[in-house]
Amino acid sequence: MDIAKIEDIKYTIQDIYDLPKGARAELIDGDMYMMAPPKFKHQDILMKLSAAIHNYIKKKGGKCKVIPAPFGVFLEDDDENYVEPDISIICDPDKIHNDGCYGAPDWIIEIVSPSSKKYDCFIKQEKYRKCGVREYWIVDPKTECVRVFRYESGDIEEYSFKDKIKAGIYEDLNIDLAELEL
Repeated sequence: MDIAKIEDIKYTIQDIYDLPKGARAELIDGDMYMMAPPKFKHQDILMKLSAAIHNYIKKKGGKCKVIPAPFGVFLEDDDENYVEPDISIICDPDKIHNDGCYGAPDWIIEIVSPSSKKYDCFIKQEKYRKCGVREYWIVDPKTECVRVFRYESGDIEEYSFKDKIKAGIYEDLNIDLAELEL
């Protein structure tokens, strides 16, 4: 998904709501980043990962919810931080409301494009760490890699699309990327 920071002024969530129909943007500390519509490969990966995680949680009778974009996440109790992660896994049902998630999801997955890589890998990664996300995956279709940030342990790991990745928020959830055919 393409990302572009617009103007050097501070925006609020109201500015997001005031965007023209169909326009999507995110806010990090009042900076607005416009998002272009995702491409097929992005959506294919999003669907495969979401389904694999959802099916695991359902099979285990877990309480976490897997919510794909577009779904608003209000990271902080302010009007300057609003994101729409590609995939949000939220384990606290009290955070989920009809209009979005209030507080940090437990696990976030972002699928990067060449234009969103810096934004996802640096700006959002740091914000997610500070706001209490437990685990963050950055999926890069171009390089066929997944970078995994496990904030509770401080670990950063890198995998290829041929690897199996153990999810940190569930003891026995392993996602076989080769099997998913990303």
